[in-house]
Amino acid sequence: MNLQPQLKVCGLTKPDQIQELISMNVDFLGFIFYEKSPRYVLNHLSAEEISAIDHHGKTGVFVNEELDIILQMVQKAGLNFVQLHGDESDDFIVELRQKLNPEVGIIKVIRIGNNAVENKMKITQIFNFQRTIRNLQPITYFLFDTDSKAFGGTGKQFDWNILNELEIPLPYFLSGGISEDNIENIEMLKQQPFALDINSKFETEPGHKNIDRIREFKSLCQHNK
Repeated sequence: MNLQPQLKVCGLTKPDQIQELISMNVDFLGFIFYEKSPRYVLNHLSAEEISAIDHHGKTGVFVNEELDIILQMVQKAGLNFVQLHGDESDDFIVELRQKLNPEVGIIKVIRIGNNAVENKMKITQIFNFQRTIRNLQPITYFLFDTDSKAFGGTGKQFDWNILNELEIPLPYFLSGGISEDNIENIEMLKQQPFALDINSKFETEPGHKNIDRIREFKSLCQHNK
């Protein structure tokens, strides 16, 4: 890789592991606010406990959530980024941007499935939306992930060749089954990811991370830059 990508660890639930990741200088900490997820953070930590975590990259993951709930949780949990992982409409994103603290970024997830036509339509719509209202800058980053009924956490990789067919108008996170086994393949991407997003591949069970393996992976990213 030409540049070392930043690192996001998602699906965090345990305070001791969060502190270890902070000490490792992990760039983004992902907390899932989706009740159907086995990593639903509010089953483990309160919003106040998340707010007390001293980190600049606290990211709340929401799936088709109500706007007011997102805004409340951003304030209560002291979130730095909102990750929209569902099917949020353009109007929803615009309204969120208008009501959200300007310092809070928005990460819009684009879920990549097996249907090439559907993928192209979905990507085209989101990219056109971003370009049309660029002055508003509603989206800070894109995140490409493997599509699933569970909205992520599959541990499966989508076809990264799709990304080489795109002119991606923003820096992006790459997610979906990233591990030591395929990190070298990131070099084939014409537009390198701004950050890598890891989750289930680095767990012993949902929400319980293998910290040693994450440390080794982070070191591997540095050696491959």
